[in-house]
Amino acid sequence: MPYDPSAFPPFAVTVDLVVLTVRRDALCALVVRRGEQPYQGRWALPGGFVRADEDLTAAAARELVEETGLCVHDPHSPAPGNGAHLEQLATYGDPKRDPRMRVVSVAHLALAPDLPAPRAGGDANQARWAPVGLLLSEEGIGRDDDQSGQLAFDHTRILADGVERARSKIEYSSLATAFCPPEFTVGELRRVYEAVWGVALDPRNFHRKVTGTPGFLVPTGGTTTRQGGRPAQLFRAGGATLLNPPMLRPEV
Repeated sequence: MPYDPSAFPPFAVTVDLVVLTVRRDALCALVVRRGEQPYQGRWALPGGFVRADEDLTAAAARELVEETGLCVHDPHSPAPGNGAHLEQLATYGDPKRDPRMRVVSVAHLALAPDLPAPRAGGDANQARWAPVGLLLSEEGIGRDDDQSGQLAFDHTRILADGVERARSKIEYSSLATAFCPPEFTVGELRRVYEAVWGVALDPRNFHRKVTGTPGFLVPTGGTTTRQGGRPAQLFRAGGATLLNPPMLRPEV
């Protein structure tokens, strides 16, 4: 039988973004308050519908700029300075995940150093950074009148998946350096691991592990006192993408 497109029901494709950064030594995610129905007034992950003439990565980058004013760079394209890491996370297609129609969402994970305060735009009337611990708690980010504190749609699940992806990837890859500026100290890198994993790490053991892992860190030859105390050695990310041995997450 010849292929008949009309035999299949239409559905829309969206992109949702889990944007993570470390602010004040806490892992935070970017959320926007929805200005339109459905879930008007609820907090949600930034995102939106994919246009007919764009691919998924382009849609993710466009939605982030439109709703927050922040730019995330595709790792396969040139980026100024320490551009943010961007990767596909997972696809979500529960038939009832969106009350408007059948919508399949391709979620993306973006990681970057301490990002500036976002600005709202598009169909979002507020944008903010919030600690992931608060967003994933039973109470959520907070309530307004009869509004639920939980994120709209299935965004709590998407956020949880994104946080777990980040937590697991910094065990065996150099991804933790995506949260750091171009030059950083071992102490600053340790605070990234502590923020993402939600645990305290022994400074001496951590220093020994990261400086002893081939290709992980490269000394710049400089020092800094921005953390106070004695001058600390500065490093940049090395060429290794996989860590051997891995930085195993402590059991809590």
